[in-house]
Amino acid sequence: MNHGKMTELPSQQAWREKVTLCIIIAGMMCCMGFMTFGLKPALCPDDGQDVYTHTFFDPKDHTSVLYNDDVVVFGNIYSFSDMSTLLASTILVNLTADWHGQDLTQLFKPATDLCSDYIKIDPALCSVPNPFPLSLPLQPAKGMPCPSISILSALRPKGRLAFDLSEVISHTAPPHILTAFNGHVLNLTQYFARNKFLSNYTSIETELEYIVGKDGTYGMAQSRDRLKAVMCLQQLYMVGYVQQPTAGCAASFAIVTIVSIIVVGTVMARLVIALMFHCFLSKKMTSKYATSKRGRSQIPDQDKEPYVICMIPCYSEGREGIGGTLESLCNAKYPNAKKLFFLIADGIICGQGNEKPTSEICKELFTIDPELTVEPKSYESNAVGKKKHNMAQVYAGKYKDVPTILVVKCGNKDECEQARQSDIGKVKPGNRGKRDSQLILMKFLSRLEFKDRLTELDYDMYSKIQAVATSPFKYEIILMVDADTVVDSACLGHMIDAMNADPHVMGLCGETQISNKSASWVTSIQVFEYYISHHLGKAFESVFGVVTCLPGCFCMYRIRYRGEAQPVPLIINNHIVSEYAADDVDTLHRKNLLLLGEDRFLTTLLLRMFPKKKMIFVPEATCSTEVPDNFKTLLSQRRRWINSTIHNLFVLMGVKDLCGIFCFSMQFVIALELVGTLILPAAICFAIFLILSAMFSGKADPTPLILLAVTLILPGVVIIVTVRQFEYLMWLGIYILALPIWNFVLPMYAFWHFDDFSWGETRKVNGDTTGGDHSNSGSGMHDPTNIPSRT
Repeated sequence: MNHGKMTELPSQQAWREKVTLCIIIAGMMCCMGFMTFGLKPALCPDDGQDVYTHTFFDPKDHTSVLYNDDVVVFGNIYSFSDMSTLLASTILVNLTADWHGQDLTQLFKPATDLCSDYIKIDPALCSVPNPFPLSLPLQPAKGMPCPSISILSALRPKGRLAFDLSEVISHTAPPHILTAFNGHVLNLTQYFARNKFLSNYTSIETELEYIVGKDGTYGMAQSRDRLKAVMCLQQLYMVGYVQQPTAGCAASFAIVTIVSIIVVGTVMARLVIALMFHCFLSKKMTSKYATSKRGRSQIPDQDKEPYVICMIPCYSEGREGIGGTLESLCNAKYPNAKKLFFLIADGIICGQGNEKPTSEICKELFTIDPELTVEPKSYESNAVGKKKHNMAQVYAGKYKDVPTILVVKCGNKDECEQARQSDIGKVKPGNRGKRDSQLILMKFLSRLEFKDRLTELDYDMYSKIQAVATSPFKYEIILMVDADTVVDSACLGHMIDAMNADPHVMGLCGETQISNKSASWVTSIQVFEYYISHHLGKAFESVFGVVTCLPGCFCMYRIRYRGEAQPVPLIINNHIVSEYAADDVDTLHRKNLLLLGEDRFLTTLLLRMFPKKKMIFVPEATCSTEVPDNFKTLLSQRRRWINSTIHNLFVLMGVKDLCGIFCFSMQFVIALELVGTLILPAAICFAIFLILSAMFSGKADPTPLILLAVTLILPGVVIIVTVRQFEYLMWLGIYILALPIWNFVLPMYAFWHFDDFSWGETRKVNGDTTGGDHSNSGSGMHDPTNIPSRT
């Protein structure tokens, strides 16, 4: 979309919606940044201690006393200058430099003497020994009384002197024999060295020796005598407080812990459940078609196997791509009589590098029955205005011995006339998009199922399917394969086997592998991404029966469920077809659902309509395809995929009946995946910053780095357990190096192009320079009488 010329109201509205979404995403990224860098400093400043708490020991040697500009009294820290001024005015004492950083507790008289039952303390004796042996002690001037502790109310403490409990445990010998009681730290060095005035109290003395280097709160509170004695010791020997987190620090720790548990728990759960799927569940689904040691596939009784429509939508592919797909499907180990190849050419299109239109290439690939006449037939397409009326030609015959139908969308009379007068590629007669191609088949089968009125095209398809194959009513399965995808010979059997094993499975997909892995650096970075999205993402979802995206290049749907008294239409259900065929794409959300990610949206519709049915992944069924080999095409493709994923996950979040247990319900996982997708750019930026900080400063918070390491390393376990091809560890390394592209460049480009609904560089057509979508492709008024129908 050309944003510089947004003269149309829909374009302006889409722009506004895009900007709003980008603001929301930016807000979420800011929240993540605050959680990563701002939460702890905001709630727990000074690296885990609040502003009123300071550690006692030097963390380097654990013997030096800190705070040369302060003094300590009863565990509280006061400014040296403020204390000097106070003592000079009350007891006429000059606080010399000897007392910097010293504990002055013994200078002050307690408000209540708690030691009167144990020891006689001279009320006039309040002296603090000088740390320098030849210097005078600190005591009141001659004739001055001992200062009361109450005079300290005139000063504001700078903080509390705190000891970590580990420091208490490690100090059991002079000069620091420490113990803790009720959050207070006592230094009992003088008690044990000079005056063990509690030695006559055997149980108390025994307990005191036991609690050295421990928290003695429980032991000393067991009797009134012990409690009274320890209160006396606290009066005489208290030096500080046990380091305890503040409410802010506790909240910060709790939040970080909860988030870490959620993230790591989800990652671990996905890993474990995916491994369980590969080790125990997946092989049970495909036992019939498993290849034996002799290399021969086990084919069940042909009469018991369901009829399958192999739908192949074509647009601009060449002979090699379409021919390879047909040949691989023909060679698939499944009865050819039960297959129907259903090709749909989306318009008269000549792909870049092709000498002929794709429709002509398709006609040359199979033998057309000459006795079946071919005429353009009308049908209602997915478009607006006059383009809602489209016409198509139906060709019938055989590809080798497989019944084959080719539907060529050739356009209405106006389009054909315009095509004759214009350069090739600019009009593209008949082109209505892949969703329209899928709906030709879905609407046809739905009308048959519900005995609804058929269009001329429906009648033509019905008669020709009947002529070259069998009754359309017999088909139970639709296999959707893109025209440039080559399937494995056993894949069709594996997928049918999984359908037969569980009638509640309404859709499934296999693994899509990359055939051009080493074509360029662009293809190399995609190898592991394709692998892990299947063997971890889809494997995990498959256990719950909620694979959220069946890739349109290789997936299978059940037409109807026959487990009830009456068959239950699934993919041909009226509600599914009507919503999938909606052309009221007037909001950015609807456009992203219907114009960019039709395959994912079809999966979403089925999960929303039938939340108790299953969507699964069959890893034994494989196919290969070529992925974009230049960055421009990859950028275009991932723009569509990322934006479609975001909008579809948002829809699935509202489906409450999805399978799951506790926090690992699929609704929760989908919400987490949605949030994770939106904050990817911020996450990779923060991760790189933390890694660089750890490398150059060594002060980075290890928690996010641990989460990142777990997220990146654990997928390697999936490789070892599943494919056991260690070359994938190399692809993992390449993928990790490309994380800035995956997590920053592609998402940011996609977010800013929320309002771009074109297919861009993915499918090139000779002479086409528009790259537009089908949302506003028509003009004029649609005349329903142009599309006759009958019962």
